[in-house]
Amino acid sequence: MSAITAQDVKALRDRTGAGVLACREALSESDGDVERAVEILRTRGEAQAAKRAGAEAREGAVQSYIHAGAKIGVLVEVDCQTDFVARNEKFVEFARDLALHIAAAAPIAVSDEDVPPEEREREERIATEQAADRPENVRERIVNGKLNKWLDEVVLLRQKHVNEDKHGGKTIEELRAALSAETRENIVVRRFARFAVGG
Repeated sequence: MSAITAQDVKALRDRTGAGVLACREALSESDGDVERAVEILRTRGEAQAAKRAGAEAREGAVQSYIHAGAKIGVLVEVDCQTDFVARNEKFVEFARDLALHIAAAAPIAVSDEDVPPEEREREERIATEQAADRPENVRERIVNGKLNKWLDEVVLLRQKHVNEDKHGGKTIEELRAALSAETRENIVVRRFARFAVGG
């Protein structure tokens, strides 16, 4: 087996965004075959993305988007674990795409937990009133269905990305999870602010 050099590790790290140790291990396991090492890292990345969900994300980026005509503007903070990933091209592109999506889709919260209780209660009340004439045994299911449909429309992570051509109908959460698996870091959409003139 050929000796693995620091340059080999750096090249693999630049390509995959994986950690130094993970790159060294993958190169050892693949006997220096870079393509095989990339495959090994990707396979492990998918499995470990879920484990990383609890890891602290203290690095990241703030991206902005101003819609043509300067009537709508967005700031979004997306966090990760290392400054290396924060500078990664795919990470930056994800954050920019997210800002554009927020401008177009106008979510009210990042996750279900962030939805203001008064708004959730209002929607539940409306759904309950709409289901009042239905048989009692199906009312709760109808209310839950309507509430879930509303959450799909207003919660950022549940929304499908507005650029269907580029993202193939994937939700923001699916895109975030894929980036997390690829970078082998916990990626967190921390917060956003959407400004609309007169809004």
